[in-house]
Amino acid sequence: MTIDTNDPRLTAYALNELEDAERAEMERLLTESPEARAEVEAIRGAADRLSQELAAEPIPGTAPHSAEANMPGEAGHSLRLSDEDRRQIEARALAIRIRRWIPTAIAASVLLVCGLSISMYGMGSARDKARSDSNTNMIAMKDASGPDATDSIDPLSELRALGYVGEGLVRDASDPLPKVSGGAQKVDSGEPGIDQYALIRQNNTTPKQFLNPLTTENVRASSPASEQIAWMDARPNVTVPAFSGRSMNLVDNVSRDSIDVWWNRPRHGHLYHSENTGEAYNRILDNPFLAALQNPLSTFSIDVDTASYSNIRRMLTGNQLPPPDAVRIEEMVNYFTFDYDGPAGDHPFAVHLETAACPWDVEHRLVRVGLKGREIEREKRPACNLVFLIDVSGSMDEPIKLPLVKQALAMLTQQLTPADRVAMVVYAGASGLALPSTPAGEKLKILDALDNLQAGGSTNGGQGIELAYDIATQYLNKEGVNRVILATDGDFNVGITDREKLIKLITDKAKGGVFLSVLGFGMGNLKDATLEQLADKGNGHYAYIDTFAEAKKVLVDEIGATLVTIAKDVKIQIEFNPAQVAAYRLIGYENRILAARDFNDDKKDAGEIGAGHTVTALYEIVPMAANVRGVDPLKYQKVEPVSNKGSGERDPAGGEMLTVKLRYKPPTADTSTLIEVSLVDSGAAFDGASPDLRFAASVAGFGMMLRCSPHKGDLTYESVIAMAVSALGRDPNGQRSEFIDLVRKAKTLSGRE
Repeated sequence: MTIDTNDPRLTAYALNELEDAERAEMERLLTESPEARAEVEAIRGAADRLSQELAAEPIPGTAPHSAEANMPGEAGHSLRLSDEDRRQIEARALAIRIRRWIPTAIAASVLLVCGLSISMYGMGSARDKARSDSNTNMIAMKDASGPDATDSIDPLSELRALGYVGEGLVRDASDPLPKVSGGAQKVDSGEPGIDQYALIRQNNTTPKQFLNPLTTENVRASSPASEQIAWMDARPNVTVPAFSGRSMNLVDNVSRDSIDVWWNRPRHGHLYHSENTGEAYNRILDNPFLAALQNPLSTFSIDVDTASYSNIRRMLTGNQLPPPDAVRIEEMVNYFTFDYDGPAGDHPFAVHLETAACPWDVEHRLVRVGLKGREIEREKRPACNLVFLIDVSGSMDEPIKLPLVKQALAMLTQQLTPADRVAMVVYAGASGLALPSTPAGEKLKILDALDNLQAGGSTNGGQGIELAYDIATQYLNKEGVNRVILATDGDFNVGITDREKLIKLITDKAKGGVFLSVLGFGMGNLKDATLEQLADKGNGHYAYIDTFAEAKKVLVDEIGATLVTIAKDVKIQIEFNPAQVAAYRLIGYENRILAARDFNDDKKDAGEIGAGHTVTALYEIVPMAANVRGVDPLKYQKVEPVSNKGSGERDPAGGEMLTVKLRYKPPTADTSTLIEVSLVDSGAAFDGASPDLRFAASVAGFGMMLRCSPHKGDLTYESVIAMAVSALGRDPNGQRSEFIDLVRKAKTLSGRE
C-alpha cells in the first residue's frame, strides 16, 4: 500500500501529532514511499524556516495581551516568508483544517514551528475569546461564500485570530531571547573572554563560576510556551464502601474514567503544561486502597530514578504547575537522601521499617520501608568502561541542553581515574564516533572532544545506541563497570525506528553486562516516558538535569550510585496481616507494580540499586478498628482490635502488621537472594516519628497535592510546609530547604492554602 503525498497525515506525522498506533502505521508506509519521506522532510524544512523567520522578528515593547495587538503583517511586523515557504505552510494548514480536530492540530503545529521559544504568560483568556470570535467568523464566512470559502482563508491570519500568533506571544524588549549558534557553544562564565572548558583543563577543582546553577533566572533560554495552571477545586464524587471486618470487599470505587476527566479539566483560560509543549508523559492513576483480606500481597519493583522531582522543580521555577502525569511520587521521595544505616552483614543493602500516625488522616497509619545501599569508597570503586552517547540533533541547540550536557560530562570526567576509559558517540541524522575509547587519564583529549560538539540535524537515536553498545562491548571490563550514558532531550521522533528492536537491544546488552543510564535535558521537547523506559530496560538510572547544581549532584556527589550497581532486579513483596490491617495503599510506584507471582520469577526484570543509594516506599494503612470517614459504625459486623502484644486464634501472627520480603541479584548473577523482615506497629504518633519518615511524608504529601489526588485527605500546602520544616534536620546541600521553597511556590501558583 502506498501513501498519497497530499495525505494530511503526513503533516501530523511531521509535526509529531499522531498517536502511537497511527505513528507506527505511518512509519511502515513511509518505508515504502521515498516520495512521502521527502514530503515529510519538506514540511519540517518549511516549519524550521518559519521558526527562524519568527525568531528574527524585532522584539516589540510592552503592549496589551490581545490576540489582535501587533499582528504580523502590520508595519514593522511582517512575516518575511518566501513564496515557496508560504505555499508550503498554507497547503499544510489547509490540510490540517479539514480534519475534525482542527484546534489541537493548529495549536500543536504552530507551537512546534515556533520552537517553543516564546512565552505565553497571560494569554489564556485572550486566546479563548479570540478562538470564539474566530469560530464565529469562520461560520459566517462559510454561510456567505459556500463550502469552498475556506480555500481563501489566510492560514496565518487564522492562527493569529486563534491567539497563537501575535503580541501576546512575544517577550518584552528588555528580556531578549539568546542567540544560540549551531557551533561549539560556551555558557557565559561571567568573565569576558574566559572559556569554562579552559578553566577545567587548568584546574582539577570545579571553577567557582560552575557552582552557579543554570536556572531560568541566569540563563534566559528559549522556553516552552508556558502558562500558570490552576486545577479545578471541585473533587469528584467518591464512594468508598464501609469496612466490614473479615468479610469486607474494599475497593476504590472512584471511576478511573471520571478521574481522567476531572484531572484533565483545566480552569477557564488555562492550559495543561503538556498541551503547550512537545513534552510527553505516561498516564498515571493513583494506586487505590486494597482490602488486605482479599489482596494480602503487594508487589513492586524498586525505583531509584529521580527525574520527576527535578523536572517538577524546573516547571515551578518557570511559574508553571506540573501536569499530574509528570508527578511520580516515588521519584520525588527518592530524590532525597535519608539517614538510614548501611548494611552490617553480607547483603548489599539494609532494610529499615517504621510506623507512625498518618498526617493527612488521623484514623490511618503510615508505614515507611527504607533501603540503604552499601557505600563504596572512591578509591575502591571498580574501573569504569564508559561510553558517552550524546544527542547533537537540532532540538539540543539550546543553552540548557547541549551546553549543559558538556558541562555535566566535563564534571564527570574530572571524577574519573586513570584506570577508567571514556568513549564518545554522537548522533543526529547520522551517528559517529567523536572519541575512541580513551584512558580517563587523558582528560584534555576528552574535554576537547566535548568542546567540539555541535548541534544540528534531526534525531536518529537508534543508530547511535547501537554504535555506543558496540564500543562498550569491545572494551568490556568483566571485573568493572560497563555503562552507556545517554544525554538527550528524548526526541526520538525522526526516521524509521523499530522501538521494539531498540528495547530488545538495550535489554540484551544489560543481560550481557553493559548497563544504560539516561540523563534528560531541556524543556519543551522532553520525552519523559521514552527516557524512563530506556533506563528501566537498560538496568540504569534516569535523572533529569535542569541546572548545573543538579548535574553536580548526580555526577559528582552521587557518582557511586550513578555508576556502580550493587544489586539488580530488586523486588519488594509485602504480606499484610488482615487481623491488623483492613486496607492499604502504596503511595506512588504506579508504573512499577508487579504481579504477585513475579516476585519469585528470576526472569522478571526489576529495578537496580547503586552504591550508597537510599530507596523509600510509603504505605497508607487503614487499621482493622478504624472508622471510615463519613460512614456510621457497622451494626452487624463488629471488629475487635487486636493488641500488638496479643496472640491466639484471632491473630496467629502475634500482632505483626506486615512482613516485608525482598529479592535481589548481585550485578553479575542470574539467581536471586531473599531477605525477610517483619513489622509490629509501634503505635507512634506522627510527631514522635523519625525526621526521615516525617520529611518523606511531606514530600509524598506534596506530590499528592500536585496530582490533586483523591487520597490527599486533610492535606494543604501549609500542612506540607509545616511537616517539612519540623523534619528539616541536617541539610548540608540545601535540598530540603529548596523543597520548602518549591511548596510555597506551588501554593502561590495554585491559589490554595
